[in-house]
Amino acid sequence: MKAIRRLTVRPVLPDPLRPLSDLARNLRWSWHAETRDLFQSVDPECWVASGCDPVRLLGTVRPARLTELAEDRRFLRRLTAVADDLDHYMTSDHWYQAQPARLPAAVAYFSPEFGITAALPQYSGGLGILAGDHLKAASDLGVPLIGVGLLYRHGYFRQSLSRDGWQQEHYPVLDPNELPLGLLKEADGSPAQVHLALPGGRELRARLWLAQVGRVPLLLLDSDVEENDLGERGVTDRLYGGGSEHRLLQEMLLGIGGVRAVRTYCRLTGHAEPEVFHTNEGHAGFLGLERIAELCDRGSEFDPALEAVRAGTVFTTHTPVPAGIDRFDRELVARHFGPGAELPRIDVERILRLGMETYPGGEPNLFNMAVMGLRLAQRANGVSTLHGGVSREMFAGLWPGFDADEVPITSVTNGVHAPTWVAPEVFRLGARQIGAQRTEDALTVGGSERWDAVGDIADEDIWELRRTLREQLVTEVRERLRASWRQRGAGTAELGWIDGVLDPDVLTIGFARRVPSYKRLTLMLRDRDRLMDLLLHPERPIQIVVAGKAHPADDGGKRLVQELVRFTDDPRVRHRIVFLPDYGMAMAQKLYPGCDIWLNNPLRPLEACGTSGMKAALNGCLNLSVLDGWWDEWFQPDFGWAIPTADGAGTDPDRRDAIEAAALYDLLEQRITPRFYERGQSGLPDRWIEMVRQTLSLLGPKVLAGRMVREYVERLYAPAAAAHRAMDQDAARDLAEWKTRLRAVWHGVSVDHVETTAATATAELGSTLGLRVRVDLGELAPDDVEVQAVSGRVDSEDRITEATAVPLKPVGGPDLEGRWAYEGPLALDRTGTFGYTVRILPAHPLLASGAELGLVAVPSGELVEAAGLLMR
Repeated sequence: MKAIRRLTVRPVLPDPLRPLSDLARNLRWSWHAETRDLFQSVDPECWVASGCDPVRLLGTVRPARLTELAEDRRFLRRLTAVADDLDHYMTSDHWYQAQPARLPAAVAYFSPEFGITAALPQYSGGLGILAGDHLKAASDLGVPLIGVGLLYRHGYFRQSLSRDGWQQEHYPVLDPNELPLGLLKEADGSPAQVHLALPGGRELRARLWLAQVGRVPLLLLDSDVEENDLGERGVTDRLYGGGSEHRLLQEMLLGIGGVRAVRTYCRLTGHAEPEVFHTNEGHAGFLGLERIAELCDRGSEFDPALEAVRAGTVFTTHTPVPAGIDRFDRELVARHFGPGAELPRIDVERILRLGMETYPGGEPNLFNMAVMGLRLAQRANGVSTLHGGVSREMFAGLWPGFDADEVPITSVTNGVHAPTWVAPEVFRLGARQIGAQRTEDALTVGGSERWDAVGDIADEDIWELRRTLREQLVTEVRERLRASWRQRGAGTAELGWIDGVLDPDVLTIGFARRVPSYKRLTLMLRDRDRLMDLLLHPERPIQIVVAGKAHPADDGGKRLVQELVRFTDDPRVRHRIVFLPDYGMAMAQKLYPGCDIWLNNPLRPLEACGTSGMKAALNGCLNLSVLDGWWDEWFQPDFGWAIPTADGAGTDPDRRDAIEAAALYDLLEQRITPRFYERGQSGLPDRWIEMVRQTLSLLGPKVLAGRMVREYVERLYAPAAAAHRAMDQDAARDLAEWKTRLRAVWHGVSVDHVETTAATATAELGSTLGLRVRVDLGELAPDDVEVQAVSGRVDSEDRITEATAVPLKPVGGPDLEGRWAYEGPLALDRTGTFGYTVRILPAHPLLASGAELGLVAVPSGELVEAAGLLMR
């Protein structure tokens, strides 16, 4: 029989155990070992059965056991200590509070998904896990962040396999009352809500759930409320589900509704209002429109409001390919804004102009969420150095006239939250070496270039740690594989072989991630005979653990999964290579520490950053990866291997895969397996252990989310907050009027004449040229512009590379023709073919970059030819 109604019955905790409820409701338990150990001791069997979820644990533990614990003085002492520790964590000063600079009073961080813990399944992959790690690291550092997302009633899908290896999706219904969440309520006890106007007089309502992530509140908007019609109730049904209109409504709710949720939260709790709004990918881009509307409601015009909003906004792009960006038909967006819909007081054309691809190479009828994000943010970044460069190339059309390397998109390389991803055994080894508190500080705040203390750990201790973690993974894999085969319809009598799957003494390779085609799940299968030889080598075998989900609508990705699963089903190799379905945080926390090698073989440069290899590295796992994302930035032969790539423009994709697969096999056969199995005089693989040591000591401090969040604070949040404070109503109006005037008359700005003191086409290193330039500023004044000399090496096509820009100074007033003279020195600081040019840029104290307006004046072709602007 099916229940006609479902409700959650909460346990009544005895008074001495009441702090358990507070501990369960703060998700710090997900990365705080002492809190997890305390909950495990409540009832070890229930703890495992609950999926290590304290809320579920407290809902299932026997009342008799709670009564027993309420009288257990030893348990109560532990409970008091852990509760006091949480109170100290929540109220004491951390890194942020010790900074001398005036930092933002609060930062609102918007993301479509958050991976905090498996107990709150609101993530699909790397973007969500990164967002969760960002919140946790901000909490550890004391950064006053407010997270904003959506609460998906079905989360992301659960994955299983059919008997023939085809991916199957399941969407379990999540009851918020059974999750570590609480409703945000008004003073009268009613649930707080936000409302969005929809076309046709309809309304979309959402209530607000609060997840407490350490010190950071995470607001999750939920449209499944009784006041909504059936269609509106389903807006927050699934992560990345539905058609275009469904996705548009999700993103309007996230951005517009999210700002309203933040305002509601601050009103009800007294939390400081955010000075900075951070958009994690374009999905939340509409938040800028809501903030513009807020200012317009207070009497501002649209253009000044736009400038005020841009000043305090940070936009992070995570995709290296245009196909990864949400784009909507112009008419669909227009229908949802303006009179009779949302933001009725803003001209729809102004809204559309922010997102339309009105640049060379764009599709002018498409509304691009990333383009809107960039136009609404004064500061933007990619998520690795390489990805920053790819992003500048991809979005260069928004800043015409500038070389891609001058496009104002910087980069902050992602990091991972070490307390979440480091195995307890690794932490204990560090604590034994330098003490628990210093180890915790090293993993959260970071700040050091090296972890030199790792050098003092004995080889045998490192090797014993690695074997212990590998053994734990073997146990985990067998359990998960048995469960998977049962789901596929196998009977117990068929599964005896699983007891022999994997070996704790064999070199173990991990590969786990989403399954879009560019990540090349099946590259390892390119030469199956060669792979079989590696798996079954009599002296130096390897074993591989693979996991990953294809998007439900991606049949190509599902075929890749099936191809791999069918290979792993082969009785000849199934004890050496396994595919584990339903990859998620719980699996990942066992997988990363237990592997010796983390494999990553995407098509370069399509991996924006990739963080799974960082998590593996923090546990002493070595990386074997294409030089893409973060590995391109930090790879050294001391702690891993780079797979050579054939990413030239003329390389056929099939041939490219063949070349790179062969390089992968070569590395495994000739360099990696010999090093793992080779024993030194001590009987240990000392060269391998040294690479593990180098990984921990040199990579460890770099890959921390603490380092990442500190960079965001110092390089993006602090400048954005300063710009926000400077952009009062008058300043915003003046800047908007100045930009309007500048755009209207810029056509009259030109470089008329360039002359230099150089008499010949050669010069000595260290010498200086004198430059004199005559420019026509039209209706502008010298205060409106900066005239620059740009110099550097030049390539065979006379393009300046590694450019350096130096401002020139005006000399006197305008001449009789209204031209202005500028002068300045040009240092010849590089040998070889050297070139220079001159340009004019807009200049204003409230601009974050001279490229911000996408306006530049350079010498005409005739003038360049006459000047001979090349030196050798």
